[in-house]
Amino acid sequence: MSIWVCGEVLIDLIPDGSGERVPHVGGGPANTAKALARLGHEVYFIDGISSDKYGQMSRKELLDDEVKLDLALNSDKPTCLAIVSLNENGGASYEFEIDGTATFDFSASWLPDPSRYKPSVLHVGTLVTVVQPGADVLYDWATQVAEFAPIVFDPNVRSVVMNDRDKYLAAVERWVAISSVVKVSDDDLAWLYPDQQYADVARRWINDGAALVVVTRGADGLVGFTSDGVVEVPGVKVEVVDTVGAGDTVGAIVLEAMIEKGILNLTGETLKAVLNRAAVAAGITCSRKGAQPPYKRELKGV
Repeated sequence: MSIWVCGEVLIDLIPDGSGERVPHVGGGPANTAKALARLGHEVYFIDGISSDKYGQMSRKELLDDEVKLDLALNSDKPTCLAIVSLNENGGASYEFEIDGTATFDFSASWLPDPSRYKPSVLHVGTLVTVVQPGADVLYDWATQVAEFAPIVFDPNVRSVVMNDRDKYLAAVERWVAISSVVKVSDDDLAWLYPDQQYADVARRWINDGAALVVVTRGADGLVGFTSDGVVEVPGVKVEVVDTVGAGDTVGAIVLEAMIEKGILNLTGETLKAVLNRAAVAAGITCSRKGAQPPYKRELKGV
C-alpha cells in the first residue's frame, strides 16, 4: 500500500529558552510523513528538497525515519524557514520565509504520474495548497490523483502568510470539494468561518460529499463527523513542551485507519477507537520539543 504525502518540508527555528532559536525539521506534511513512517507504513514524501544545509538536514531526518524520497525533487533553491514563537502554554505561532524556495517549487514536469504509480491514498495540505503559483499546479495534479486514490486534506491554516480570509476560504473550499477526508483544527475553522459553529461547517462538508471530517480541539480532544453521526473523545493530559506537529500526528493516525479499516468503516465505536489512539499519539508529540511523533511501539495496546 503506497501512501503519498505531498506538501512542505521546512525548518522550524524554535526558541530553546536561552534566547536562541534551534533548527528542527518541520512542515505539516513532512511531520505527517514522518509520523506515518514511524507507525511502520510505506510513505513517499513529495516536495522540493534543497541541497543547502537545511535541505540536507531535512533529507537525513526523513530518511532516518524511513520516509521514501524517490518522488521528491532535488533542488538548488533554498529551504523555506518558519520562525517559531511559543506562548506560555507552549502554543506555536509562525513567520515564514517562502519566496524562491525549493519547498514551494512545484511543477507538472516533475510531479509523479498517478496512472503509473497508482498510490493508495494522497495526503496534502498546509501552505502548499494556498501559496501560488504552486497551489494551482498541485490542485490540477491532485484531481488526477483522485481518479486513483482518496485524498486527505489538512488546511493547517497559516493566516500570517495569507491574511485575506475570503481568498483563503476559497482555496480551502476547493480542496475540500475533492477530498474524502478532512482533518482540521477548531482554530482553523474559527478563523475561516468566524460567524459559524465548527460543527455546522463539518456537517456541511459531509453533506457535500466528504466521508469523514475530524476536528482537533487541542487539550479538549477530537470530534469526528460522518454521515452516521458525531463521535467525540477527550484530550489526553500531558506536560506540554510545545504543540508543534500534534495535529499532523492526528492526521497520520486517521490516515492509517483509512488504509487498515477502510474509509466507510470509520464510524461509531471504530471511529471512537481511532480518535482515542490519535489523542494519545498527539499527547506524546506535545510532550517533546519539535515535531517528534511516536513510534508504533509507543502506541502498543492503544
